[in-house]
Amino acid sequence: QVQLVESGGGLVQTGGSLRLSCVASGIAVSRYGMAWFRQAPGKEREFVAAITWSGGGTYSTNSVKGRFTISRDNAKKTVYLQMNSLKPEDTAVYYCAAQEVGTSGYDAWGQGTQVTVSS
Repeated sequence: QVQLVESGGGLVQTGGSLRLSCVASGIAVSRYGMAWFRQAPGKEREFVAAITWSGGGTYSTNSVKGRFTISRDNAKKTVYLQMNSLKPEDTAVYYCAAQEVGTSGYDAWGQGTQVTVSS
């Protein structure tokens, strides 16, 4: 059974930093691209960043470019999201997701971790 467990969320002031972690179990992580999404209150879930199975390719939405960095450690079955220069508009529940190589859509989701940025 695939399980993704996020951690690292919390309350931080504007300009601060947080590092989110997502530990995967039940899958061969080297066969999966990984991504972070977020959902703010009253808004739809949106894509934040993704990383290929090898870690050789990363992608992020424009609003976080230059501030957020996605990375992974396949030996630890963990994907990270380093978030710097946080803004109040980054406040959301952040979700980790896994996509098997060669398929479309995300096959598994974590339960989410809350990030709150105070002004």
